[in-house]
Amino acid sequence: MSKNLLIVFAKNIKLGKVKTRLAKTVGDDAAFDVYKHLVELTEKQTEKLENCDIHIHFSDAIISNKWVNKEKFVQRGSDLGERMRNAFMDSFDKDYEKIIGVGTDLPDLNAEIMQAGLNALKNNDCVFGPAEDGGYYLIGMTKMIPCIFEDKPWSQDGLLDITIAQLLQKGYTVKTLTELNDIDNINDLRASSIAENFAHLLK
Repeated sequence: MSKNLLIVFAKNIKLGKVKTRLAKTVGDDAAFDVYKHLVELTEKQTEKLENCDIHIHFSDAIISNKWVNKEKFVQRGSDLGERMRNAFMDSFDKDYEKIIGVGTDLPDLNAEIMQAGLNALKNNDCVFGPAEDGGYYLIGMTKMIPCIFEDKPWSQDGLLDITIAQLLQKGYTVKTLTELNDIDNINDLRASSIAENFAHLLK
């Protein structure tokens, strides 16, 4: 067992349940295909990590043919904050010392960025990967810090700024990584590195 852990928060790939904002423009089937592609990209990148255990936390049900031979769980909690808090809390209870968590909807999230997140935890209490929409695509810490997950404006502008301000006020050290954009709508897809894979949707 490594002392480093990557938690992947993965939505189950269900038609009509993923990339719903994108689906309003391109339809459920196309949104399903985009998200399926993003999950595959994430899986390939996580497999490149070294000296790090990988746990997959699915939104609804464990899928055996994704992340084969990795430990898998079903997320617990009524909102995003609770689900992340429970996953981190359970993982620290297993004696991991550095834990980062990522989602599965970022085409440019690679193993190097995830490794940079783990490296940042050598000298900082927390690390975040800023998303262009004001949230974050990566979160990491060296110990459980519950306030990160409590009373936050999930999926709204300013989430990261509010979170960091609170942590600094409490005396924690924080590192931020390179900014990335996740794919929520057609404009995000058009500006992304996978646009050419879905050129038929962008005409």
